[in-house]
Amino acid sequence: MSEAGLDKMDDMLVLEIDDLEVDVLTGIYSEETHLPQPLRISVRVLLHCADHYGVDTHLTASKNYMDLKHAAMDAITQGQHFTLIEAVADHIIDTVFLQDDKARHATVKIVKLALSERSEKIGITLSRWRK
Repeated sequence: MSEAGLDKMDDMLVLEIDDLEVDVLTGIYSEETHLPQPLRISVRVLLHCADHYGVDTHLTASKNYMDLKHAAMDAITQGQHFTLIEAVADHIIDTVFLQDDKARHATVKIVKLALSERSEKIGITLSRWRK
């Protein structure tokens, strides 16, 4: 077994949601701290996989995609200020892990849209294993 409690041969299901645009109060500079900034958020979660997914497999064998959307949008409290976008990513990952014990690993990518001048993507990616 690896540190994360997974064997090299374990099957995994990747659940993902990409390019959610969310306004979040974040930043360290005075011009950033009073208004929410637009962020583009993508979330990927590794889940323990069912032995087989048949035509009548119940949703409990997977995870509802809308849970990821909730973690990236609704679980971020309006008016809550995050100094760093890393803290936003950590908050999303914590929410995903609280939602479902099957979630083993989560990755959150955040792009700060306000920094883009020529369609470049400036931001961070944070990945964590469940501890």
